[in-house]
Amino acid sequence: MDIGEKIKRLRVSNQLTLEELANRSELTKGFLSQVERNLTSPSISTLEDILEALGTNLRDFFDEKQEEQIVFSNKDFFINEQDLHTISYIVPNAQKNQMEPILIEMQHGAQTSQIEPHEGEEFGYVLTGRIILHYGHQELSIKAGQTFYIKGDKPHYISNQHQHVAKVIWISTPPSF
Repeated sequence: MDIGEKIKRLRVSNQLTLEELANRSELTKGFLSQVERNLTSPSISTLEDILEALGTNLRDFFDEKQEEQIVFSNKDFFINEQDLHTISYIVPNAQKNQMEPILIEMQHGAQTSQIEPHEGEEFGYVLTGRIILHYGHQELSIKAGQTFYIKGDKPHYISNQHQHVAKVIWISTPPSF
């Protein structure tokens, strides 16, 4: 952990100048500048004074909770190739959340695995192409720009019986993939 950098981030996030922090912590501006640049290290009691002036404490300052990733790019996705014709792009660690978003890309003749009845709900948005939603005994045709919203109470899957590639955003709760 870069203590000086973290102190500086806290100071800046609290909109304090070095001089204001010096006044609050009863330390010199020069000393605090050296601490922020890691040219000197404060004692534990001095660090406590600095942190108190910044509105925190030693425990919270050294708590290294990693922030959860919010934005994902292609390099972050887990790719699940069900067969040669169906690829699912899954957001990492989505299974631990309440919902699981998946981007499914299906070639002509492809279908996803059948999902057996379960508690929960599912939502889909067709980005490109056309799909058939098989929901219980129903077969529903859905084209680009349309959505579906189903309960998980019946066996269901999607298929692409059309000539063009279909891309579908599928969100399920609870996670099932």
